[in-house]
Amino acid sequence: MFGRVAPRYDLLNRLLSGRVDVYWRNRLTKAVRSTLSQPQARVLDLCCGTGDVALALERERMRLCGPVARPVIASDFCRPMLDGAQRKLRTATGLLEADAMRFPLPDASVDLITVAFGFRNLANYSAALEEFARLLAPNGRVAILEFSQPTLPGFAQVFDLYFKQVLPRIGNAVSGAGDAYSYLQRSVDRFLTPEELGVAMQRAGLRDVFFERLTFGVSCLHVARRP
Repeated sequence: MFGRVAPRYDLLNRLLSGRVDVYWRNRLTKAVRSTLSQPQARVLDLCCGTGDVALALERERMRLCGPVARPVIASDFCRPMLDGAQRKLRTATGLLEADAMRFPLPDASVDLITVAFGFRNLANYSAALEEFARLLAPNGRVAILEFSQPTLPGFAQVFDLYFKQVLPRIGNAVSGAGDAYSYLQRSVDRFLTPEELGVAMQRAGLRDVFFERLTFGVSCLHVARRP
């Protein structure tokens, strides 16, 4: 399914979000700027899709550190998505086809992990967070950007209508990928609340967990630290 969506993934992200997705990624990048400003920090973008977050991280690192910055590693299990990422990212960026649940790096080998709009697709959230904690060096950070469900009266009802009735029809038609965007709506419906995800992060051994609802709760950014 993800491979079939890949050719028009970026177009649909901009179209269906009204380019608000760009703002969300910028919020993630700003939230982890202190790590990005360290030239030797080891940065891993998991479930990277076509590389939009990895590209934003690379640009911020270049701005803060210049060409001496260690390249970002961008990883996804879907080859067509990585092919899209490869067309965007600088040649030094490491692209790795791998499973985020069993990632082929040693313990404590990463200073920052980012995951944008891919975490909810993982098979086991608790196991994934434990894997992130394994990968992180002491004081390493993880940032998870995911869809959520708005609770603001009035807006929540309008967004629910758009998300369940309008978005899937446009997404499925433009992508030509069957019911991929119907899956998106279903996956968000069954995903953890921001509070539940925060608790799960703490149970995995992460600390200093905080989250920020974005765009009236349409998405949510969680950041935590490995002690």
